Amino acid sequence: MWITDCCYRDAIEIWEKTGRRRTVPYRPSFLLRLPDPALHRELLEALESGYGARECSIRTVYGECEGYSVPAGRDVAEAIERQTGYAAELYNVDIRLDQRYLAEQGLVPCCEEGEDRFSADVPLPFRVLELQAEGNPFAGNPFRSLRVVHDREERLCGPEPEVLGDLAGLLGSFDPDVVLFPLSDLLLPRLLSAARERGIELPFSRTGRYRKMAGKSYRSYGRTEYRAGSLIPDGRILIDTTQSFHYRESGLAGIVLGARLTGLSPNLAGRFTSGTLISAYEVYEAVREGIAVPFRKSDPEVVRRFGDLKEADRGGMMLQPVPGLYEEVHEIDFTSLYPSIIVAFNLSPETLADPGRRGFLPRVLEPLLALRKETKARKATDPSVAGIDSLLKWMLVTCFGYTGYKNAKFGRIEVHEKITGHSREILLRTKDIAEEMGFSVLHGIVDCLWVQGEPAIRLKEAVEQETGLHTTLDTYDWLVFLPLADGLGAYNRYYGRLSDGSLKVRGIASRRGDTPVYVREMQGRVLDLLKGARDRAGLRECREEAREIYRETVEGLDGAPPASLAVHRQVSRLRYTRACPEASAVAACAAAGIDLSPGMEVSYVVTDARSWAVELDWNATRFDQGYYRKLLGKAWEEVLFALDRARSPGEA
Repeated sequence: MWITDCCYRDAIEIWEKTGRRRTVPYRPSFLLRLPDPALHRELLEALESGYGARECSIRTVYGECEGYSVPAGRDVAEAIERQTGYAAELYNVDIRLDQRYLAEQGLVPCCEEGEDRFSADVPLPFRVLELQAEGNPFAGNPFRSLRVVHDREERLCGPEPEVLGDLAGLLGSFDPDVVLFPLSDLLLPRLLSAARERGIELPFSRTGRYRKMAGKSYRSYGRTEYRAGSLIPDGRILIDTTQSFHYRESGLAGIVLGARLTGLSPNLAGRFTSGTLISAYEVYEAVREGIAVPFRKSDPEVVRRFGDLKEADRGGMMLQPVPGLYEEVHEIDFTSLYPSIIVAFNLSPETLADPGRRGFLPRVLEPLLALRKETKARKATDPSVAGIDSLLKWMLVTCFGYTGYKNAKFGRIEVHEKITGHSREILLRTKDIAEEMGFSVLHGIVDCLWVQGEPAIRLKEAVEQETGLHTTLDTYDWLVFLPLADGLGAYNRYYGRLSDGSLKVRGIASRRGDTPVYVREMQGRVLDLLKGARDRAGLRECREEAREIYRETVEGLDGAPPASLAVHRQVSRLRYTRACPEASAVAACAAAGIDLSPGMEVSYVVTDARSWAVELDWNATRFDQGYYRKLLGKAWEEVLFALDRARSPGEA
């Protein structure tokens, strides 16, 4: 049974790829443990008579205990918390009921029975329809032009009623399994409303019903993020290809794998963050194993001496590089280092006091880690696995952060600290091994080390034998470490030509998401030119042609389309105490009738850098040439650094 969608509406609704819907009765329940049941005899009697609560054994990651199974929902669980003064331990309270049902029944979304859900070969047996509404999405204009791609490409043009009628007929006749719709979270409610006003039924949903997901702002890793509200149709997969991080990074295959791993429907896997996916994966695995999932964590961080805390909580190790241009550089990279440490050192909340037992986190992360090693190795020759490799990379990156997250179901800060402690020791030991073998260490950051020397393969073998961890080896023909403003080396701003002829770029203008297209294209053209240089001499030969690209771009700035100079940035707040372009962009959105929430992205063109006046990208007609010349100059300096370092001694 290939499940494409699943939800809970007083019963479990399961949609198969064939379009068939199954409805299964399912009653929510949770588990309750009381440290002293005798103190709460009246409460237990009320739960038994009113809800049918019964005694049972509860299996947690720490072991088994005696408790009660209560066939009721979250509201009853929260009432129990309040009545017991939060002495009650509750489990399986806030698990999504559709995910829980699939886990209990051994069912996997987007997966045939008996098929390996941890396979790198993800089938996509879907009828896919791509839909794009042309024109400004924020203007609220009638829908007079839609681009549709299915078996062929079509443009639906004309008066809005005619366009909506044609779209309804096309959806009904083609009957897609997947709809790829940029900005659907913004546009679908408008489309449905416009169609209803004209008596037209747009069959995005196979039942005509939609589940609503509210938009919300939240903090993650020090940044304010925003998850857009959305309408989720029944029986079809609808992906907002603009808003979905996982679609942008991993494509449809990544979303399908995310559903397979987490037990969530693809509609949710495409909308949730990597952190939510890894948390959902752990919950799904726990339910499959019969392990109770805690509602609130009952193992808070203990009080520790300041000296002990300072020693334990120091984060990852970094070795600062000396800025410059280096030739024949090797990069040793530990594959998914932090999750590898969790597995290799058996780190889990319950193993802190009992290191001899196999921990829950190592057990469930091991197959993910094995799959990541496979996809990382395969993607060099098989581009079809690059998307799922990206999904796995982000899930495994966030699994480390979740070990220290205060609300993580299976996290604990001491585990988080032990992971970073081991990582520091591993990087330092790798540095020592390299230097003992005669290599020169240039730079190191958490899970990577850059060295010069030969033979690099021997170094890789020695490091793997010493640490027991898997590594990859990349060789650069040349590599540039850029300086900070104070002249010291930047930890995360570098670029270089790999031995296969490709260019690896980190932290510079063409890599940053807020760089205007016009500026990014200039730097990209220069980098493409440098990519053809195999060594320092080749870089010297590029110098004049690179300068000409820069000169042409600066001279052509006056005629650049304003939209190509748009800056894309997330706004962390809606009120600012000082003048800045984000404050002006927020005011411009308000004037245009666009509702913003913290964490949303705004796109604007700077029209006066002295007062930080801006125009929104879709109606910008002018720009501050001086401001954008400075942006071009900064991007040019990043690539000029390599050209300057390539000059021969004494060369002007």
